[in-house]
Amino acid sequence: MNDLTLINAASVTLPGPFVGRHLIDGAWQTSAATFERRSPAHGTLVSTSAKGGAAETDAAIAAARRAFDTSGWAETSGKHRATLLLKVADLIDARREEIAVMEVLESGKPISQARAEIAGAADLWRYAASLARTMHGDSHNTLGPDMLGVVLRDPIGVVSVITPWNFPFLIVSQKLPFALAAGCTAVVKPSEMTPSTTVMLGEMLIEAGLPAGVVNIVLGFGDPVGARMSTHPDVDMVSFTGSTGVGKRIAAAAAGTLKKLSFELGGKNPQVIFADADLDAAADAITFGIYFNAGECCNSGSRIIVHEDVAQALTDKIVALSRRVSFGDPMHPDTQVGAIISPEHQAKIAGYVSDAKDGGATIALDGGALDLDGLPGQFYGPTVVTDVTPDMAIAQDEVFGPVLAVLRFRDFDEALALANGATYGLSAGVWSRDMHTCLQFARRVQAGTVWTNTWMDGFPEMPFGGVKQSGQGRELGRYGLEEFTELKTLTMKVTPGRDPWVRG
Repeated sequence: MNDLTLINAASVTLPGPFVGRHLIDGAWQTSAATFERRSPAHGTLVSTSAKGGAAETDAAIAAARRAFDTSGWAETSGKHRATLLLKVADLIDARREEIAVMEVLESGKPISQARAEIAGAADLWRYAASLARTMHGDSHNTLGPDMLGVVLRDPIGVVSVITPWNFPFLIVSQKLPFALAAGCTAVVKPSEMTPSTTVMLGEMLIEAGLPAGVVNIVLGFGDPVGARMSTHPDVDMVSFTGSTGVGKRIAAAAAGTLKKLSFELGGKNPQVIFADADLDAAADAITFGIYFNAGECCNSGSRIIVHEDVAQALTDKIVALSRRVSFGDPMHPDTQVGAIISPEHQAKIAGYVSDAKDGGATIALDGGALDLDGLPGQFYGPTVVTDVTPDMAIAQDEVFGPVLAVLRFRDFDEALALANGATYGLSAGVWSRDMHTCLQFARRVQAGTVWTNTWMDGFPEMPFGGVKQSGQGRELGRYGLEEFTELKTLTMKVTPGRDPWVRG
């Protein structure tokens, strides 16, 4: 354990607790009950938030419904919407450090990573603004001399936006600006573990001039807030990011009203490394992919499938790099991996490692629970598990921690079968100097995103989402905007009269 790179408590003054309130119909509101969030790294009180229930949720949905039906927001020009979204992006940039610090304190992620994510979120708002001005339908002038067809792209209506705790500000920025660019109104529920930066976003929306009721924020728990947002008849769509299990429950709850659903769910993302791959580049990308955000990432590259001829050499490189990754106080600028979100989640991670060991796997690097000076929170060190078989839980389930599972293969078909052998299909990667191998794998692997000779490079222009039990629908790109729209066919007779159906 003493050969890991650890960073103890930094000498940083932490801000006082943030007080979070609901944003309903343009006004800030409290609730009789509240809930608290303590830093998973420092143990200090970070925020106290109003605890919403059915009444607050219904009020927020009613406000969003009125705003969509009567405020004129849905009919505003693309220029108007884009101008507002650009103002929000500028306000995010102005408050970047404040937002980043709150992200660190509530989620445990490193400050350097949080700063980059907030900058990336501002870029998403700017990209959505560009889409607001370029969204359009289609026309069909080949229907004959008497007919003209127009396909309109209308905003879908009221959207429930439910976001997770691992990337709270970034993920709300992958959804909300695209919904607004399309002309929708929204009710947003952030995770009860990371509510505060979404409240800060609400402050910026008001400052930017967003009309009352267009965006509403309700703080609280999945039951009753999230459940009500998934079943209310005045909600037209649910956009959810989180676990596959919760996604299935939302789908069942929403079935009664046949809402549109857009889900970004779990992943058990494979990287396949062929014998001719650049092992140094692959090892670095694998190390980044498993430890980024402490592995608490749907895109985590938690499962590598490596050719047996280079498996040991690659594993040795990954273990050596893992020892150099800095784990510790997320407020320290040199920290690369911070705290685990909760004690319960840390115990779950440890359970997967223990079960794999009991099942015959080898722990090539056993980071385990870390004790760091001056930090009472929960930290889990870099862990590499080899001799993993496809039937083990650690090879099938989303561990959501800094734990890498290593499997071996002999030929292309076996590698592909292993990659496709999980119920998830979010992302996948392939490493080979032969582009024919990369392209053949990319065409046949069951995943929404495939990286070749890299890992987790993302761009606002490129759609993101999964297949199988990793979700449905897409975020980002023009496809992400189109998720928040409905098509309407307009068929027009452009010459006088029509051929009579009733004769005589």
